[in-house]
This record gives sequence, structure tokens and C-alpha cells, in this order.
Amino acid sequence: MSEERQSHHMRRSLKNRHMQMIALGTSIGTGLFYGSAPTIKLVGPGIILSYLLAGIFIFCVMRMLGEMSVHEPVSGSFSHFANKYWGHFAGYLSGWNYWILYMMAGMAELAAIAVYMNFWFPALPHWVTTLVCILVIATINLVHVKAFGEVEFWSSFIKVAAIVVMILFGFWIIFTDMGSFPQNFHNLWDNGGFFPNGSVGFLMSLAVVLFSFGGVELIGIAAGETENPQKTIPKAINEILIRILIFYIGTMLVLMTLAPWDMVGMKGSPFVEIFNDIGIPAAANILNFVVLIAALSVFNSVLYSNSRMLYGLAKNGNAPNIFASITVRGIPMVGIVFSSVVALAIVLLTYAYPKSGEVFMQLLGLVVGGLIISWGIIIITHIKFRKHYIKAGTDKQLQFRSFLYPWLDYLCLLFLLGIVCVMYTMDSMRMSVYAMPIWVLFMYGMFKLKKKNR
Repeated sequence: MSEERQSHHMRRSLKNRHMQMIALGTSIGTGLFYGSAPTIKLVGPGIILSYLLAGIFIFCVMRMLGEMSVHEPVSGSFSHFANKYWGHFAGYLSGWNYWILYMMAGMAELAAIAVYMNFWFPALPHWVTTLVCILVIATINLVHVKAFGEVEFWSSFIKVAAIVVMILFGFWIIFTDMGSFPQNFHNLWDNGGFFPNGSVGFLMSLAVVLFSFGGVELIGIAAGETENPQKTIPKAINEILIRILIFYIGTMLVLMTLAPWDMVGMKGSPFVEIFNDIGIPAAANILNFVVLIAALSVFNSVLYSNSRMLYGLAKNGNAPNIFASITVRGIPMVGIVFSSVVALAIVLLTYAYPKSGEVFMQLLGLVVGGLIISWGIIIITHIKFRKHYIKAGTDKQLQFRSFLYPWLDYLCLLFLLGIVCVMYTMDSMRMSVYAMPIWVLFMYGMFKLKKKNR
């Protein structure tokens, strides 16, 4: 099938409301619901600043990706840009690193889903849950891109609604039952201060918090199937920082105010504790439903984004041509089926290791290293992208420009380098630091082998 015909069949079916809710949902994952308590133990109330700083970094990176995506709204996103403006190996590494990274993230979510289902059905084998989830989500993605958009819209709506309810009721408790201002916020500075574990705890928390923002790149990947991308993509990206301030900072402010930081999460999820405090007896069931939907949403996004990444890799000659085939409904079916089959590996893992928590933690550390590589490639590609248009004298034509080029790009690279140094000091993440250069060298070897075979 020719490239022209492939492009003809790729449908721009995602509407503005889909993009807005996808942008919102990708920045709210299961880590916020269940993973916040361990991070709070690292930094205390200072976690509010951790999310703010990490959120600003992610917003800057997304502005860089947005500048490129608005100028060239294509499927494959930053892999396409890296291939075009940096080099073939950069495109190869970017695409396959992203695919592997989010396959691991999807597998981690599948492992978590099995745990959530056991809350209601203790005897249900984990492998059965993961198999059913893969089949259902794969079917949704194979129907039409609108099916993906609708599922992601409503699952994101459920996540957002849960956060909003928690924040509103949390502030209601703070201002009605905890005294007058400012003493009702005393938990923010009592019990050791705002940074009870000092600067070391704060820096370590940044490495963990960054994981929460993995997935926002989906906005750029969806650019190739978005109605009026020149309008919807800038709007979705510009609102990321506002959403982070409202949902992450708002949530952490409520959690840190309602109880001393060293008591948060002692009885389970901090969210369950809040819902119990406001007199909702079904708090645990409500939260379990929400995190189940959130985890399914992540895997839904994984299948969508990874199939489009394979499509973009194939069009650039970095993956077998079969991945560039498109159905009459504009679906890269081969990429979806291939990614689904690979995800079946988690079925075998959960069958071999019934305690899925072990599987989840092993995958988590590897995902963080992959995110560092992915974001680093986006930043360097943007530097080369802008240089290309400056040299051609057409950079003024770029409609959605990032800030303070090139100084902000270099500052973001330094930030990532600092995170890698922090990860090296952490026992739980040191292995990821060792794995990153080995992974890049392995991918370079595979790239050279591909060129030799051709």
C-alpha cells in the first residue's frame, strides 16, 4: 500500500472533547490514587512542591512536542520528528524505546488490575483477569478510533470526577471541622516542617513523582487523527499546567492538611481514608472501582499509542512494512494485534507469579528509565527542529512556539540529568540507571543489524 493511500485511510476522528479529556486523563493515573503514600514518606508536605516542579518540567517538554506536532500533525509523533530532524537511529531508538516502555507500563497496569479485581473476587486467578482485559481493550481499539476516543473520554471523566469530589469534600472538612485559618493548615508545617527529611528526601521524591506524568505524550501521538490539530493540540497542552495545579497540587494540599504527613496512608489508600472521614461507608468499593477504571484506561491508551508508534516506525523504515497497513476504517490493525499478543506475556507472568505485586514493582523501575530516554529525545529533537527552521529562515511561521528557546531546552536536559543522578543514589532505581546505557547500546546494535540486512 502506498504512503499516499495510507495517509488517506488514517482518519481524523478524534474531536476536541476527546482530546481535552484524553489530555486530562493521561495526567491522572493509578499512581495518584495508591502510589502517593510512599512518596509522601520520602518528602512529607514538600510533596506539593515536588509535583509542582515536576509538572512545570512536563509542561515545558509538552510545549516542545506541541510545537512540532502542530507544525506537522502526524502519527508516530516524536519518533517521526527524531527520524527527520536528528537522524535515523534517533527515530529508531525513540519509537522502539517508547513502544517497549509503554508495553511495560501496560503490563504493570494489567498486573495491578488483577489485584483490584481480587478485592471483590478473592478466588479469581490473576491470569484470567489479565486475559479478559486484553481481549476487551483490543476489541475496542480494533473497532474504530472513535471507540478508543469514547472509552478514554468516559474513563477520564470518572477519574476526574473522583478527584474533584475528594478535593471539594477535603476542603469542606478543613474549613468546617479543623478550626480557623491559618491553624486549620497547621499539619503543613508541624511534625518536622515542610521538608521533614530535608533536601535529600525532596530530590528523591522528584524521581518517583515524574513517573506519575508518563503518558502525557499521547497528545502528540494522537495529532495524526485529531480534527483541526492546529486548534485542539495547543489548547490541550496549554491546559496541562492548570490541570496539574488543580488535580495534583490540590489533592496533595488536601492530603497534607487533613492529617500529619507521617500518618497519611497508614490505614490504606489516602483516598479511602478521606472518604471514610466524610462518612461514606462504601469508600473502599468506590475507590477500587475508580482505580480499576484508571488502570483499564492506561492499557487502552497503551494499545492505541503503541499501534500508532509502530505505524510511524514502519513508514520511516524502522519497523516491518506490515505495521504500516491500515484497515478501511483507518485502524492500524496489525500494530494493535501485535501489541496485544506481546501483552499476553503478563498473563504468563501472573500465572507463574500469582503475587502480582512482585511483577508490578519489577516493571516500575524499568519504566522510569525509559521515560528519561523518551523525554530526553523529545528535547534534543526540538533543539534540532528549531535550528532547521532558523537556518531556513522560516521559524517565524511556527504557530505554536515553545518558551525561551534554546535555554529552556538545555535547562530541561540538566533537570533530567539531575534526576538520573538522584536515581543512582536510590536502591530501588539504581538498576534502571545501569540499564539505560545498556539498552541504548543494544538498540544501536539492532539498528546496525537492520541496516546490514537491508
